[in-house]
Amino acid sequence: MSIAITPDPRAALAYRGRQLEAFTIVWGLLEAGIALAAAARAGSISLAGFGFDSLIEVVSAVALLWRMSHELNHHRRHRIERISLSIAGTCLLSLGAYVLVDASYDLWRGHQAKTGWMGIAITSAAFVAMPVLARAKRKVGRGLSSPAMMTDARQTDFCMYQAGIVLFGLLMHSLFHIDWADSAAALILVPFLMRAGARSLRGEQCCHH
Repeated sequence: MSIAITPDPRAALAYRGRQLEAFTIVWGLLEAGIALAAAARAGSISLAGFGFDSLIEVVSAVALLWRMSHELNHHRRHRIERISLSIAGTCLLSLGAYVLVDASYDLWRGHQAKTGWMGIAITSAAFVAMPVLARAKRKVGRGLSSPAMMTDARQTDFCMYQAGIVLFGLLMHSLFHIDWADSAAALILVPFLMRAGARSLRGEQCCHH
């Protein structure tokens, strides 16, 4: 007589979380490499900022991969959750500070970014892929009641927002020769980044949807 073994739903969710974070790490490294190369060719500060954003996201993803690897260890899970949440919050604050300085400096010096197909391609890909990835992370975060994963999902949302802003700026320059549009729009993100990062450092979940 065979005994049916019911799979542990938390184990399945944690495995799914590890897959998502591993994908985020690979995607982020490729995205950063392409964006920084395109930024060097086009002389685009906003594209460079997008590339550095991708590297910050990789750091957060590594922390969450560590967190998901200890989901079934009840003794360590809560401690690692707090550490991962702090790392994700610090990454959000770092990104907010970078965007603030980068966009303000860009506006002040009247930097004129060039348009290149590489920049448009990578930001378009991120703008399409990141909402799907963020939604999958939120599903895992809700299932495990993990504020750290929810914060990481929020950071993925911000990656999508920034990709859209950079893409908007590149297209405005290409079509209408408006050079300041992306920097002005990027400044709108700063308060949201700072608020989400501060809530994460306080141990609060930064998003509920």
